[in-house]
Amino acid sequence: MKRNKSKKTIFFIFAFLFFMLISSYLFAVTLPNLNIGIENTEDPQKVATILEILLLLTILSIAPAILLMMTSFTRLIITFSFLRQALGTQQTPPNQILIGLALFLTVFIMQPVWINSYENGVKPYMEEKISFDDAVQKVTKPFKNFMFTQTRENDVALFVNLAKIEKPKDKESVPIFVLIPAFVISELKTAFEIGFILFIPFLIIDMVVSSVLLSMGMMMLPPIMISLPFKLLLFVLVDGWNILIGSLVKSFTEVI
Repeated sequence: MKRNKSKKTIFFIFAFLFFMLISSYLFAVTLPNLNIGIENTEDPQKVATILEILLLLTILSIAPAILLMMTSFTRLIITFSFLRQALGTQQTPPNQILIGLALFLTVFIMQPVWINSYENGVKPYMEEKISFDDAVQKVTKPFKNFMFTQTRENDVALFVNLAKIEKPKDKESVPIFVLIPAFVISELKTAFEIGFILFIPFLIIDMVVSSVLLSMGMMMLPPIMISLPFKLLLFVLVDGWNILIGSLVKSFTEVI
């Protein structure tokens, strides 16, 4: 029976392919064709358009780095990593869940910045109301304002000195290649400060459990095994996810 079914399946497959081949000849089915070529041109407008396309492709290729370096993603993902280590749950929640949550929160936090950038820079340029240079300045301005609100002056001064450039007169004159690394190390410091605060209550639970086990003479029993349920219970009772995510989002949105 199995051989008969396999023979019937093979027969139907060949019959279907034969039918498609015959129908392509009978009904003159045409397939799309794509031609890619290089032509000489003396029109500066065409050259400028090609350069803009190349620039756009370059930006798209480094989009993940832009997402990591110029948004709230860095602080969020590091804080979630510290929380998991403080709880001692090892791989729970998994990395995919934490990265996905950080990405969606990044979209939520950065939405006003992206809308401002699109309305003032991208949309007028697509409607041919402003030039490409003006569009680039207006697109990057909301991101620079966002990064300045989260960046310490000491970090900006550090990279200004390392770049050996003149001291900027105001925020608008600070180059983007100086502002981005200053913003990143400021975000790292803030995330580590949040991580330190997260560790304190769970560290107290570990110390209490270790002291109780030591006083009972149960030195062979791992304290983490006993303290983990109490950590989870504490985190659930205080609604930890609500407090943590609410505080993280407010730390960005209140200053945008």
